[in-house]
Amino acid sequence: MNIQNTGKRKRQPTHPGEMLREDFMPDYNMNVSSPAEALGVSRQTINEVLRERRAISPSMALRLSRFFGNSPEFWLNAQHAVDLWQAERAHSKELSSIHPLAKA
Repeated sequence: MNIQNTGKRKRQPTHPGEMLREDFMPDYNMNVSSPAEALGVSRQTINEVLRERRAISPSMALRLSRFFGNSPEFWLNAQHAVDLWQAERAHSKELSSIHPLAKA
């Protein structure tokens, strides 16, 4: 069974750093130092995530999920969506030259 995904997303998915910056930190009245200390990482690491200059690693996803009480998959899925969107844009020319297999 082949499910076609023909719809192209026009807008970049939300980066997990934006979610952290806009949704999580204000709700808990946090600054950069708070999660850095609680997660056992540097302020620079948190700052780079918040500025969307660093991806969420599996280790960071585990830390964030433990801290905020959600799943590591939540963080990794958000990062995965951003990574795929960026890769598709970066390699669109090469991808357009690949033709799908014909049905058997």
